[in-house]
Amino acid sequence: MLDDLTPEPKPKPRHSGHRDRLRERAAKGGLGALPDYELLELLLFRSIPYKDVKPLAKDLLARFGGLEGIGAASHEAVEDQVARTLAYVPGKATRAVALDLQLIFDVTRRIAREPTAKRPVISSWTALLAYVRVALQHEPREQFRVLYLDKKNQLILDEVQNRGTVDHAPVYPREVVRRALELSASALILVHNHPSGDPTPSRADIEITKQVVQAGRALNVEVHDHLVVGRDGVASFKQLGLM
Repeated sequence: MLDDLTPEPKPKPRHSGHRDRLRERAAKGGLGALPDYELLELLLFRSIPYKDVKPLAKDLLARFGGLEGIGAASHEAVEDQVARTLAYVPGKATRAVALDLQLIFDVTRRIAREPTAKRPVISSWTALLAYVRVALQHEPREQFRVLYLDKKNQLILDEVQNRGTVDHAPVYPREVVRRALELSASALILVHNHPSGDPTPSRADIEITKQVVQAGRALNVEVHDHLVVGRDGVASFKQLGLM
């Protein structure tokens, strides 16, 4: 008689077979063999256990232009896309998905920063370029950052000096150098992004760099370089002969 009271197991959702097959392919062929949308699906499986997440993965990639774009997007923008695709009412569930995605991408940024933080920045040029691209390549608004270095070119601090609009972030040379003195930094690298995608320095970029160099020279703080980050690459003032 007790057998009659045992609840029948719930049938698996139709997409569960797809999840199993995708996990098996990833285990056999490695994650590197998966296209971006399937890699994103695997991440979303953990946040959304009972829905087909392939449409969401594709919509997120399309809206933000790729995995790095998703990582750089605001929490609100990611949550909005989750709600739109899954027909959810924005709230606890959509916030949880957006937070899970941003957590993963922030861990990626920190991993990219570690080689730069552990070795002299100038002798780790490849690591430095990888770090600034991950940090700024898909930022929707212009952001001006300064990497403060000690006498051995070890990174003391990566600090956001200012956030601006889609094409301008105000910079104050005296504040940049004053902060260097507070941190006992011997040198610095200026970094900012061009949300347009083109890393070519503007006249304003060149002028503000000259002002920072002059302010630093007066107080024995060297400006090693100014990097401009865009989706099309990274421009170095030093390599371009602009400083």
